[in-house]
Amino acid sequence: MTQIAQLPEALDQLENLMDRAWLASEREILDGWILRSAGSVTQRANSVWPAAAPADLDAALRSAAAWYAAKRQPVIFQLTARPENHELGRLLDRHGYSRRSETLIMTARGAAAGWRGADASGPTAGVDVILEDAPSPEWLDLWWRVDGRGGAAERHIAWSIVTGTPSIYATALDGHGAVIGTGRLTVLDGCGGIYCMAVHPEFRRQGVATAILDVLRDAGREAGAANFWLVATEANAGGRALYKRAGFAESARYHYRQAPLYRAPNVC
Repeated sequence: MTQIAQLPEALDQLENLMDRAWLASEREILDGWILRSAGSVTQRANSVWPAAAPADLDAALRSAAAWYAAKRQPVIFQLTARPENHELGRLLDRHGYSRRSETLIMTARGAAAGWRGADASGPTAGVDVILEDAPSPEWLDLWWRVDGRGGAAERHIAWSIVTGTPSIYATALDGHGAVIGTGRLTVLDGCGGIYCMAVHPEFRRQGVATAILDVLRDAGREAGAANFWLVATEANAGGRALYKRAGFAESARYHYRQAPLYRAPNVC
């Protein structure tokens, strides 16, 4: 946990970068809380970020519940493991909020980004990684196939999220030009955030993710990124191992707290 004082300088800054890199289509500031909604596409874009403590915690929770109820969405909080969130956590416990999706925030210094995967000569044989300033439909097809949930409407919302902040999009191609991997880099305030890492199921464990990560970090340094961050769920052991080999280390954690779902009573 020592890196958080350096990469970047404070958890406050890191949370701010993460919020700006994954923008929800609807946002409202409520007494220090940032309410975010994007049609229930991704937890992050449909959760409350308690950026600052409200004057009245109970009143803020009631207001947040009303805001999401109007959108027919459950109330979800994204909480980093920090002392300032302890009181809110206890309040959510009393209201029966579940805990889910334990997630690591991992960071690496830009100076360490010269790392390469098992093949130090370059990207995986037969795999080309191209960079573009907008995701192609094929890029979105693969990322949505791996990480997406929902139909055409949800896919369109996802497109708006991944293009909501200017970014660099990496596409890995096989020898026939087919898309087999994706990645996204967003550079903000001299830090690079890596998102949307996905590999076609038939090409996993072949160095595709390593090639994408290498290219994105090179592009980030060229764009002025001194440090990098990414997130990985605790359940994603393979991804965490890859990022650790690449020089990333855990700097902080967050999890989600979701309000219980109440069913309406049966009516005749």
